[in-house]
Amino acid sequence: MMNEPVVMEQKDVNSQLRVIGLSEFLALDLPPREPILSPWLYVGGLCQLHAFRGIGKTHMSLGIAHAVATGGSFLGWFASKPRGVLYIDGEMPAQSLQDRLASIVKMNNTDHINGKLNILTPDLQEFGMPDLATPEGQSIINQYITDEIDLIILDNLSCLVRSGKENDGTDWMPVQSWILSLRARGKSVLLIHHSGKNGTQRGCSKREDVLDTVIGLERPKDYEQSQGARFTIRFEKARNFFGNDAQPFEAQLCDDGSGGAQWKTTLLEESTYQKVISLKNEGVSQSDIADELGINKSTVSRHVKQARQNGLIKENNNG
Repeated sequence: MMNEPVVMEQKDVNSQLRVIGLSEFLALDLPPREPILSPWLYVGGLCQLHAFRGIGKTHMSLGIAHAVATGGSFLGWFASKPRGVLYIDGEMPAQSLQDRLASIVKMNNTDHINGKLNILTPDLQEFGMPDLATPEGQSIINQYITDEIDLIILDNLSCLVRSGKENDGTDWMPVQSWILSLRARGKSVLLIHHSGKNGTQRGCSKREDVLDTVIGLERPKDYEQSQGARFTIRFEKARNFFGNDAQPFEAQLCDDGSGGAQWKTTLLEESTYQKVISLKNEGVSQSDIADELGINKSTVSRHVKQARQNGLIKENNNG
């Protein structure tokens, strides 16, 4: 008698599955995956952005949210059209979040975005934020993922997914099942997470199995505190895009010269090249340049050779 309910449950589950042959599968009229934010975020895409504290995760996630909601651009990534975004914040004070968003709106001259960007933040909740590791918490959030919402941003996992052990793949499964169910509905999900001590995403590696894109942020070797938001962006996992689109680059929030702000981006290879030239012209040895920039000596040598051919090296500093 004790085994009977289990057997019946298994039969019920199997009765809902659809298995089809290759010919029928290939004949299915499946819509192409439409880009939400080219080149890396697609309809039904599951993605993750991670970094250490204070690097720029929230700058990135809010910039992405605004670009998608307005049909705009961010760091050279372009939205195909305005889409509904649900931004679920887990820790930032409401006033700080308001200031960040006001700055982004001013930077992009978008006073009105037609209600496409929706904010869920702790300070405005009477009973706190739900735990997204639980069916109850997921059910609460599902009420706000309407047909008009295309992208859900969870910032960040440590605050929003509170049950279970972060390093345990089994404890991650309820969340994975939930985001897969969102993908099945045509929703895209961007997970914001912390980096671990080794620089990769913190916790179990199983989290990355179903993801299309994983983006890591890190400080440049020559970063100075006075530079504010400046970080390197690397695609650690890139499904469906490659080549130049997947190249690492550097981003910095700079003064636009008129009291406002703007993002400046530089391909990492180009940025490193310019730094090598500058250090070499200051009389720094190639070995010390490699140590300072955290790159191979062969890379320094290649850049110096190219810069010398281009007449960018002061010969009196060549040693």
